[in-house]
Amino acid sequence: MPPARLTSTEMLGRLVGFDTTSRNSNLDLMAFVQDYLSQHGVASRLVPSEDGQKANLYATIGPTDRGGVMLSGHTDVVPVDGQDWHTDPFTLTERDGRLYGRGTTDMKGFVAVALAMVPDFVAAPLTTPVHLAFSYDEEVGCIGVRRLIDMLNGQAVRPSLCIVGEPTSMEVVIAHKGKRSYAVHVRGLEAHSSLAPRGVNAIEYAAELIAHMKGMARRLEADGPFDPEFDIPHTTIHVGTIQGGTALNIVPLDCRFRFEFRYLPTDDHARLLAEIQDFVDAELHPRMHAVDPSTGITITEATAFPALDTRADADVVAFAKALAGRNDHAKVAFGTEAGLFQTTADVPTVVCGPGSIAQAHKPNEFIEAAHLDRCEDFMRRLIGRLSGE
Repeated sequence: MPPARLTSTEMLGRLVGFDTTSRNSNLDLMAFVQDYLSQHGVASRLVPSEDGQKANLYATIGPTDRGGVMLSGHTDVVPVDGQDWHTDPFTLTERDGRLYGRGTTDMKGFVAVALAMVPDFVAAPLTTPVHLAFSYDEEVGCIGVRRLIDMLNGQAVRPSLCIVGEPTSMEVVIAHKGKRSYAVHVRGLEAHSSLAPRGVNAIEYAAELIAHMKGMARRLEADGPFDPEFDIPHTTIHVGTIQGGTALNIVPLDCRFRFEFRYLPTDDHARLLAEIQDFVDAELHPRMHAVDPSTGITITEATAFPALDTRADADVVAFAKALAGRNDHAKVAFGTEAGLFQTTADVPTVVCGPGSIAQAHKPNEFIEAAHLDRCEDFMRRLIGRLSGE
């Protein structure tokens, strides 16, 4: 009996059914993928996380002595906690041409199409290989792909180019911003609130620092530097979480918050961090230390991934545009693993995949069924190119 063939929608239903929220293991999903590939005669290998609870997957179809094209996607998804879903987020629901479920757009849709097309890749007379590279923990800092890249860098032959299938509505994206996120700890001095001047209010000093960062963000928005090809054409600074204090009548001892830079490829994130540190050292620490020298502010990098910056005239861009059947390209504010493939694996990379980023991370996330069809057309053109047509 020939191995089962699944449509892209059927494959997406299988993938959505695995709750691969980043806090969970993805090993059950990877076992399913490995079994599916094996049924079609495709060998694959897992590149596990340090604790063995998660894994990347890498597989090659076609000749193994030359570079080829890598199709890359992540298998983890963001949480659904607290969101108002109208359907079970881990059961694919089809309605009015839309496929609902967590990860349908970001980014199990692309992974599903790549896997559904495996029988076609296997049957084709490929003279150049296609590689499948599926990672874990992209949503929490592009963690897993780094171990995958270490594996690639140890191979005698690496892919010649990479297409990361994040949702771009099948438009070729040649650049995205980089990200640096930081954890800030403001350590104050507790006191009774009636004696507030004798304490060091951690929340108030955090507020001063956040206000300074907001001023920097406004300056960047007004004065740049700019790249008008980006949807948000300047570097941004964003504060996302904050915690502090224990009671209204206690001068707070601690305040913690997290912030991030989303920076243009041509911008220098280090200068922004230096400006923040200079403000802390020159304006905040002297006043804090005048009350108690044990107080202070520490800023620690939490996560980072580099920007993607591929030249518009690069071969990988022309190649991807031909597969997508369109001549336009874009630059986007959201980040992906593409910058890591380009900078640490030295693999020319673009981003192109089905779905819209506007649907990602939201309740009732969906992908248009027509987008899967367009991605299948992309894969068919890829098969033709890899077969020498």
